[in-house]
Amino acid sequence: MENRSWIRPNACSNASNCPEVAVTSDAVYVRSSLLPDAVAQLTPTEWRDLVSAIRNGEFDL
Repeated sequence: MENRSWIRPNACSNASNCPEVAVTSDAVYVRSSLLPDAVAQLTPTEWRDLVSAIRNGEFDL
């Protein structure tokens, strides 16, 4: 796997179960810190749509 710079939310700085994101010019990669080998690859448009949906509460229960 490529060497990517993974970042996680500030709220998760010391936690062991956090989302992590790596951004390149062509794609956005998302994974869980618990399963670092399971990586989802999104286009920049898909990433923007996902973030927008989260902010709009579309995934709230």
